[in-house]
Amino acid sequence: MTAEPKSLMVSVTGRVQGVGFRAWTQREATRRGLVGWVRNEFDGSVSALLEGTPDTVDAMVDAMQCGPIGARVDRLSSMPGAQTERQGFDITEPDF
Repeated sequence: MTAEPKSLMVSVTGRVQGVGFRAWTQREATRRGLVGWVRNEFDGSVSALLEGTPDTVDAMVDAMQCGPIGARVDRLSSMPGAQTERQGFDITEPDF
């Protein structure tokens, strides 16, 4: 029996822009088989939509607590996200 997909919206604050956080997130999410997106926000944070198996999404959130070398995560918050029909994991632009 396959677990229902889990979808989370994640917001990360700290030194997370200008340190390769989005590219790292895209690589890690793709490697883990997740779908979704990651983007910089105007307030200096990074947001991501993570979708996949519950264990994989949880492991990605754990990894995002540290991020890539050079990043400093001060806070990571998450809330349930809407499931999508996305294929792959993209770096996107913020909503205006």
